[in-house]
Amino acid sequence: MSFSREVKKELAKRVSPARHCQIAELAALMHFCGDYGRGEAGFFLGFQTENEAVVRKGFTLLKKTYNIDTDRALEEQEMQGVLAKIGGPGEPVNPLLIKNSCCKRAFLRGAFLAVGSISDPAKGYHLEFDCVEEEKARLLQELIRSFEIEAKIILRKKYHVVYLKEGSSIVDLLNVCEAPVSLMNLENMRILKEMRNSVNRRVNCETANIAKTVTAAARQVEDIEYLRRYYGFQNLPEPLREMAEIRLEYPDAPLKELGEYFHPPLGKSGVNHRLRRLSELAEKVRP
Repeated sequence: MSFSREVKKELAKRVSPARHCQIAELAALMHFCGDYGRGEAGFFLGFQTENEAVVRKGFTLLKKTYNIDTDRALEEQEMQGVLAKIGGPGEPVNPLLIKNSCCKRAFLRGAFLAVGSISDPAKGYHLEFDCVEEEKARLLQELIRSFEIEAKIILRKKYHVVYLKEGSSIVDLLNVCEAPVSLMNLENMRILKEMRNSVNRRVNCETANIAKTVTAAARQVEDIEYLRRYYGFQNLPEPLREMAEIRLEYPDAPLKELGEYFHPPLGKSGVNHRLRRLSELAEKVRP
């Protein structure tokens, strides 16, 4: 099962105890994937989605809020009465339905169930709502921002897509929609990914430092060999001669280790200074 489907499965099981929140979530489902009209058996209210858990959630909310069963046709007046209160597809959302913070949470939960999706956190962070009407995309963006979460909108083909790309923002939105299990799963994946990235960065940095050290050491040895052949160690000042001999004896040793072979020991800056003087002298000797 995909991560997105797992999130919807968890959200579908979450039913707010307050009727006004149930109505807000039902309104979101109806506005984003609702269906109504007249069939062979009579009038009906339904939901256009391939996710059975979302359909069950919609009918559960209809039963709890308006005592409408799924196994019977509706009277036209009954159907119109429900739509008059929660609105239907293509209609503006009544601001009174999402006036309270708890109802905003419920509405966002219903919207995600209807038109939301989230990518596999192991591959990347991306959560989105695909809205046909720009007005509803703007509404979702406004509701998300009311919880201090930044959401952006992009036009993709015929959809106005409200999206989040930051892992922390997605975690916050899952918290708003009341999906604690999915939130913890995402957080665990984020921690694991950040640890791997941190280790990789450290390894890359250490590898780069090692490569830099090896390259510098090889250059130093080359300069010292040149001085021994064309200048002569006997012509070097005693500190530089000693440095040259120690570097040739320990060609792969880092500066700190080289300094420990002196008596008394020499610090890294002192070692570096002497090696730099040797390299400068080699450059002068070279034709």
